[in-house]
Formats: sequence, C-alpha cells, structure tokens
Amino acid sequence: MRRQAVILGLAFILVGAVASAFAQAAFKVPFPIKVAGKNLAAGEYAIVKAPDGGLVLKQVATGKETPLAAIERIAQPTPPVAAPKLVFDEVGDFAPSYTEYLTVYVLSEIWLPGEDGYRVHVTKGAHKTKEIAGEVRSR
Repeated sequence: MRRQAVILGLAFILVGAVASAFAQAAFKVPFPIKVAGKNLAAGEYAIVKAPDGGLVLKQVATGKETPLAAIERIAQPTPPVAAPKLVFDEVGDFAPSYTEYLTVYVLSEIWLPGEDGYRVHVTKGAHKTKEIAGEVRSR
C-alpha cells in the first residue's frame, strides 16, 4: 500500500512537471511595443520557454517569434507574483520626421508565476513603467 502511495505521488509530480513544461503566459497588449530592437504591433502575445531554457515572445496572430535575451534575473518579490506580468518602460521619442513626439513602450521585465523575474532591457533615462497582466494557458 505504501509503495502505491509513493508511485502515485511521483506520478502527480511528473504530470505537474510535464504540464508546466507545456504552459505559456498569454497577454493582450493594447499598444505597439518595442522588443529586442524590433517594433511590434498591438495584439495578443505569448511568452514561451524555448527548449534551451530561454524565453521567446510569440505573436499569436502571425506565429512570429522573437527570442528574448535576459540581462539578469530579478529576485521574486514578497508576496510572489501569482499571475504572469509584462513590464514596459514608457519613453518618449520623436518620429523620424522630428515633427511628432511619440510614446514608445519598451519591454523591460517578464514575470512568470513561481519564478524569479527576467530583465530584458534597461532604460537609463527618465521613464515611467506600465504593467500588463496575463494568464497562464496550456499549449
């Protein structure tokens, strides 16, 4: 009886690990964004773990993927994050014609439940931050 309980416990752990390996964080971003030097449209995005352990931003509508290089890991806050979250640095920039001042949202941090955060960009000048909450979905 005890052996069956141990086997059952290990099976639950294995199922949980497999389920988390196939989970992704989904976000609805209502404004255009800049990620890894690329300008992307507003829309639905997913953060997916790559096989090598890195992160990938996937545009749901097109399937286009943008690899994300983590600059550093950020310690989990207290209390820990319960839902995925994207943090953007809101900065001002001039249009190429220098006649219009634009707001640019640069992806700076990624937070996934149960993990330390990922810093993917640092804005050194004055800026505000804007957060987008997401949800965990299975693939």
